[in-house]
Amino acid sequence: MTRLKKNYIGWIFILLSVLGIGLFYFYPMVQAFLLSLRSGMGANLEFVGFDNYVRLFSDPTFITSLTNTFIYLLVQVPVMILLALFFSVLLNDPKLKFRGFFRTAIFLPAVTSLVAYAVIFKYLFGNDGLVNEFLLGMNLISTPLNWLSDPVLAKITIIIAITWRWTGYNMIFYLSALQNVDKSMYEAARIDGASSIQQFFFITIPLLKPIILFTSIVSTIGTLQLFDEVMNITNGGPGNATMSISMYIYNLSFEYTPDFGYAATVSYVIVVLVVILSFLQFRVAGDRD
Repeated sequence: MTRLKKNYIGWIFILLSVLGIGLFYFYPMVQAFLLSLRSGMGANLEFVGFDNYVRLFSDPTFITSLTNTFIYLLVQVPVMILLALFFSVLLNDPKLKFRGFFRTAIFLPAVTSLVAYAVIFKYLFGNDGLVNEFLLGMNLISTPLNWLSDPVLAKITIIIAITWRWTGYNMIFYLSALQNVDKSMYEAARIDGASSIQQFFFITIPLLKPIILFTSIVSTIGTLQLFDEVMNITNGGPGNATMSISMYIYNLSFEYTPDFGYAATVSYVIVVLVVILSFLQFRVAGDRD
């Protein structure tokens, strides 16, 4: 009877969690999918089936925003992961002085306001911003660079901004994992004549593999949902050169003539991309679980 009562109480707690997840996660996802099958201005929606999904392939703005998002993903995520690994290994060295200060300094951007830091980057990379002033002072350029009005430079500015913010966030995961690694493994490798680079590739990387997979997936999801930086630094410009998928969804809902059905369709593209890219990352990592 006592065992039955314990099971009963346990199922109550599980049921509450399941109801919460279903209500706040799965129900909105189902409603968003049903909304993607409708189209119209504002609240005047009518059922159109999969016409919105067919429309995606002939929508130049969507294709541009998708291309931009993949550029951010393919450039920024690997660079950020490598920088995070480098800093974590460097700051895990017990011989390094002021480790606590450097760890805090690198992690601090991750807790700053998204809007505040994006606005700061907008001014830093302006025509008369500190970046141009520094480059001019070092005689690296002769005229100020149009960081925010040149399509390529604007993308670079966005990539620099999100790398600056999220590198320290990923570094903390690697640093936590490294501190749980048995030091005797590195001592044995040194006795066998392994160099620091060999230790990194044959000990550190394999041991951090689950954490690298986790941070890669989280970073991929975050980049696919990129919005604040694009909105506040370049506003998607020049033209649509920096527009992300999330910003296009925002424009479809609130800036252009409201078409919530098509906006929901574009949002489901992010869902599909997250599933596909996460699956590919698991396969590349060789994690069958």
